[in-house]
Amino acid sequence: MDRTQLLLIGLPIFLFCTDIVGLFTPTPPKPSHHGHHQPHHQSKSQQRLLQEPLPFPTQNQKNSISNIGGIGLGNTVNIDFCTSCSYRGNAVTIKNMLEAEFPGINVVLANHPPAFPKHLVSKVVPVVQVGVIGVIMAGEQIFPRLGIMTPPPWYYSLRANRFGSIASIWLFGNFLQSSLQSTGAFEVYCNGALVFSKLKEQRFPGEIELRELLGQRLGISRTVSAL
Repeated sequence: MDRTQLLLIGLPIFLFCTDIVGLFTPTPPKPSHHGHHQPHHQSKSQQRLLQEPLPFPTQNQKNSISNIGGIGLGNTVNIDFCTSCSYRGNAVTIKNMLEAEFPGINVVLANHPPAFPKHLVSKVVPVVQVGVIGVIMAGEQIFPRLGIMTPPPWYYSLRANRFGSIASIWLFGNFLQSSLQSTGAFEVYCNGALVFSKLKEQRFPGEIELRELLGQRLGISRTVSAL
């Protein structure tokens, strides 16, 4: 019997034996799928968290959040400046800096009024302007009603160049009124206490300087309020 006949007879016998052995051997247990389901459960929980609406903060939580970092809460800074001196730009710059440096602080801008005599004279100047211009325009009817039959010499000199006189009086009156209302003030108050005065220092405050002065004042006010 050659090798080919042995191969043809032995191969079927070997396959038959392996089939018989496979019939009597127990089947192995099925692998558990818990390891595969765990990520599935985790993904479902994550989807559930994503689908649930986020809770809105309550009023207490809002207050606690607003108090965090609210260094300037409950404090007021007043900046009284001279409006006729064109200091509004400086005041707005300082206001923005303080609101950014001390969150929650209340910065109030206002005009620093002049002294009472200067304020009173500044109110009289426009009345004098209108009166002199009215005399130049209709002096012939005004002076006789006042009992003055012959107008004064200055009336004729002003009436000789009517439009030039009116323009000069209007410009001079506006300049005088502006100088009377000008104070050159840039006063900074924190909770009613003077922090910086341009009238005393004769200069504008620096941003770093004013930040440190207000920081010290706010620290003092917070210490007193805590006690």
